[in-house]
Amino acid sequence: MRAEFVNPFLASLLNVLKTMASMDLKPQKPRIKKDEVARGDVSGLIGMVGDNTKGSMAITFDESLALEIMEKMLGERPTSINADVTDMVGEITNMVTGGAKRILSDSGHEFDMATPVIVSGKGHTITHKCDTNATIIIMPFESEWGNAFIEICFE
Repeated sequence: MRAEFVNPFLASLLNVLKTMASMDLKPQKPRIKKDEVARGDVSGLIGMVGDNTKGSMAITFDESLALEIMEKMLGERPTSINADVTDMVGEITNMVTGGAKRILSDSGHEFDMATPVIVSGKGHTITHKCDTNATIIIMPFESEWGNAFIEICFE
C-alpha cells in the first residue's frame, strides 16, 4: 500500500480532531496488523469502492479518549460508551473519510463511501472490506487522554 494513499487519512484524522475537539494527537510508528482484534474500545469502520480499488478504513478510540472527545465536541461527558458516543464515532469516521476523499480526488483517486458501521466493547473485532490477502496498515496515535488507531486496507 502506497503512502500517498494512507497519508490523506492520517492527515484528515489529525485535522478533524484539531478542528472539532481542539485536540492534538501524536502519530506513532505505523505497522502491519495481522489480526482482526481492535486495539481500543469503540471503532468506526467504513467501506470505500472506486473504479480501480476497494477497501476500508477504521478508526478506534480508547474509551477515555472517546469520552474526552465527546466532552470537547458536545459539552457533555457520559460515564461510559453509549449511543451518543457511538454516533459521534460514526460522524468522526465520516468526516475523516470525507477529508481523505477530497485530498485523494485531487490526485485522481475517486471512490464512493459506504455508511460507517460502529462496533464497541473490549476485544471487539474489525473485519475489513478487502481481499483476505490484502495488507492492513495500523497507525497508532497517542494523547494524554488515551490512544487512537487508524487502520487502512485497500486491494
